[in-house]
Parts: sequence; C-alpha cells; structure tokens
Amino acid sequence: MVTVGGVKIAYDEAGPREPAGTVVLLHAGVADRRMWEHQFRALAERYRVIRYDRRGEGESGDAAGEVCHHEDLLAALDALRVERAVLAGSSMGGAYAVEATLAAPSRVAGLALICSGLAGHQWPAEMLRQARERVHVSVPPDRLARYRRGDAGDVEPADVRAMAAAHTLWQVAGPDRGRDALSDQVWEAAVEMCRLVFERDWTGPRSTERHLTPPAAARLAEITVPTLVINGLSDVPGIQEVSALLATGIPGARRLDLPETGHLPPLERPAEVTSALTDFLATALP
Repeated sequence: MVTVGGVKIAYDEAGPREPAGTVVLLHAGVADRRMWEHQFRALAERYRVIRYDRRGEGESGDAAGEVCHHEDLLAALDALRVERAVLAGSSMGGAYAVEATLAAPSRVAGLALICSGLAGHQWPAEMLRQARERVHVSVPPDRLARYRRGDAGDVEPADVRAMAAAHTLWQVAGPDRGRDALSDQVWEAAVEMCRLVFERDWTGPRSTERHLTPPAAARLAEITVPTLVINGLSDVPGIQEVSALLATGIPGARRLDLPETGHLPPLERPAEVTSALTDFLATALP
C-alpha cells in the first residue's frame, strides 16, 4: 500500500536490480490491476513495472467526495519515487494517462493507450442507447436507480452478477460477438473484476470526478511523447472512434489494430499486447 491524498492505494511492483526504465500500468474502468498479469510479469524482466488499483476500485481505499484520478497518478509516482515513466493505460486508464501527460509532461516518457477513453469526449448517442438496451436492462429499473443513488441498502448479489455479465458481453466480447468469443478463463476473470466494480460503486460512498481543465480532448496536439494506440476491432464502435481521434490527434502516434479483439486486449490477447508493448518500450525507453 501507498498513501495518496489520505487514501491507501494498493499496488504491485517488480523488476530487475538495474531496470531499463519504469512502466506504470493503468487498469480499465471495468477491471482492476489484475487485468495486467501477463504484461506485469513479462515486462518486469527488463523494466521496473508498477500496477495499482485506483481509489474506489480493487483493493484500494474508498473514493469519497471529489476525486481526480490523474492527480492521484502523479501523486503515486511521487510516493513511489518515480521521476519519469511510460504510462500504459487501458480504457479509462488511458484517459487518465493522457491527462497526466498534459498536466506534467516532464514526468512521462511515452504513452501506450489501449481501447482508451478520452476526457472531454462526448460518447455518441448510439453507444449510450446500446448500453441501455444491452446492459442496464439486466437489472430492474427501480432497483438500478436506487443502486446508482446509493440508497438501496442491501444490494442483491444476483443483480451485481447480472450487470457484470451483461457489460462484459457487450463491451469486453464486443457488441457483434457472443459469449463464445472469449475463453472461459478470460470471461470469468472479466466478469469477476466487473462485478467488484459495480458492487463498490453501488455500496460505497458517493463521489464526483474532476478532470483536467481545459479538457484533454481539445489538447491532443500538445502531446509530444512517443505514443502507441492499440485498438480492438471488435470493441464498441464509439470507443474505436476514440482510438482514431488519439491516433490522428497526437503527433507521430502509431496505431495498432487487433482483429477479433474486444475492449480488454491485455486480458484477451495477452501475448500480442505484451509483444507490442515490448517493441514500443524499446523505442520509448532505449
């Protein structure tokens, strides 16, 4: 554990005695730091590798009141005595990596953005409609409203599991693929991590999120570090649009499309993602 803003943050660290540089792995909003298992162990053969659970998620302390995740990231680097690192972020972890780069460019040696979010970007109406029709209907609307308000009292375990399974099917497998697109191991790992996300969100203290001002979506041209954008070609189309924005908006960014891959490539395609990150790190941290 390390304390950031008065909250205990759970993290793992590994690497050789004389690492070639530092890599920080930032998990998706539907997962926790366990999604990086393959990359964490493989990259630690050469680099100092850190992965942590954001406040309010995984094994870290609760998020309450105002939360700013990119400031937490920079504070975690301070607490772990990391002067400069490559940030590899999945989904919302990528969005926070971009914000941290804009807020403190001298701290970031490179960006690997995997099926990334982007603060300040407006999700398309079709994507929100799909979420309602494919995910939100898995829980009765009256109970879901109470869960989201945080005043439901007890939360039905079956509701949490149903929501997690529906979200995993829609996003991690992808809207045009079925359950059989994911191996049993990947499916169970994704559902379990997503289940814990919803459980904490519905039972924990209320919080609001603060982002960088001006928002990152309008500032991509300011990023000058080497950047790799990894996109899953079976991911939700609205999220793939963000990958396109990042790849074209960040000067010199390189894009890698992974066929038959949904929203969590590090979990679904671990060897391919590790290989791509290894190649990228050789240039970002020569």
